[in-house]
Amino acid sequence: MRLWVPTRRLAHLSALALVLAAVLGAAACSATGRPAGRAAVAHSTGAATGSASPAAGPTQATVTIAAVGDTMLGTTPGLPPHPRRYFGAVRRELGRGAQIVFGNLEGTLTVAAASKCASMHAPSGQCLAFRDPPRYVRYLKHAGFTILNDANNHSFDFGAAGQAQTVRTIHAAGLAQTGLPGEITLVRAGGVKVAFVAFAPYADTASLLDLPAARALIKRAARRASVVVVYMHAGAEGATAGHVTGHEEYFLGEDRGNPQAFAHMAIRAGASLVIASGPHVLRGMQFYRHHLIAYSLADFASYNNFATGGDLDMSVILHVTLSAAGAFEHARIDPVQLTGQGQPVPGGGAISFVSQLSAQDFGASAARILPSGVITPP
Repeated sequence: MRLWVPTRRLAHLSALALVLAAVLGAAACSATGRPAGRAAVAHSTGAATGSASPAAGPTQATVTIAAVGDTMLGTTPGLPPHPRRYFGAVRRELGRGAQIVFGNLEGTLTVAAASKCASMHAPSGQCLAFRDPPRYVRYLKHAGFTILNDANNHSFDFGAAGQAQTVRTIHAAGLAQTGLPGEITLVRAGGVKVAFVAFAPYADTASLLDLPAARALIKRAARRASVVVVYMHAGAEGATAGHVTGHEEYFLGEDRGNPQAFAHMAIRAGASLVIASGPHVLRGMQFYRHHLIAYSLADFASYNNFATGGDLDMSVILHVTLSAAGAFEHARIDPVQLTGQGQPVPGGGAISFVSQLSAQDFGASAARILPSGVITPP
């Protein structure tokens, strides 16, 4: 696969290839100790021939997926004093009725010490590198997450070693993981097989800037599962980045892709649902060819990692139910407010905010979002 290679990461690629080859060679794992009704997990890459492990019980006609945006519990040594309770206020809403719970892990689970900031010789406070202790995966699992994404701009903060330890840690906890180059991750919820493919504008992830390669990977996923969920870490960042422009978007000179063009391509290639984060602010939702696109789920949890002023303190939990064939059935968003330190609690003005952005950016194709949070096609 031909990938776009950002200059700032060239030095890491050879080391990454060696480490990830070892990780992915032994990556297949089945979940243990899952709550009843949650998805069975089978990790695979695009080159693998294995299939998802079967789940007990009758085949389900639908699958419900809960999804949230950027999630990270501080960064070593600035960690929350009670991490197990950090998601306590939203834990019920997060897993309610969902067989699969997806989150973007905006950082690493590693003890690796060599960060990108040292190699960049960045002044203190001008480079952000996020890592939590590997044991913190237990708090993410306790919150209800079943699959974590590594396709973002912080998964390589501690190089190939940090990324590889993160992947190993997620698998060892019995969770699924996605977002590496060429990676297709399969999970089974009841009788429905679901493929996850995740993209970001970097060569150490599945790249969203190489559209032919991305299209081929999504098509390959669609041949392996009847439901395909595509995640993209795309778009500009910050409080002024709430609108989907329909053009290539940049942040600090870095190409962050054209989110709308990529999402439409993904659906044409076989995606059943497209979800996203990265702008750190909520964005609107759209239906394209009868499939839902959520252009940014914003930040979901941090501990002083991300700014929370103004519109940046609003988030959502998205619940989407799809048929076994990948057709949209119904969806809703539950509003979430981030405290000053980034802890998620129910409430806030996210529903009306997303509804307004959707109408402004997408007009006739905008998702209709009722005051209750229910999402309907136009």
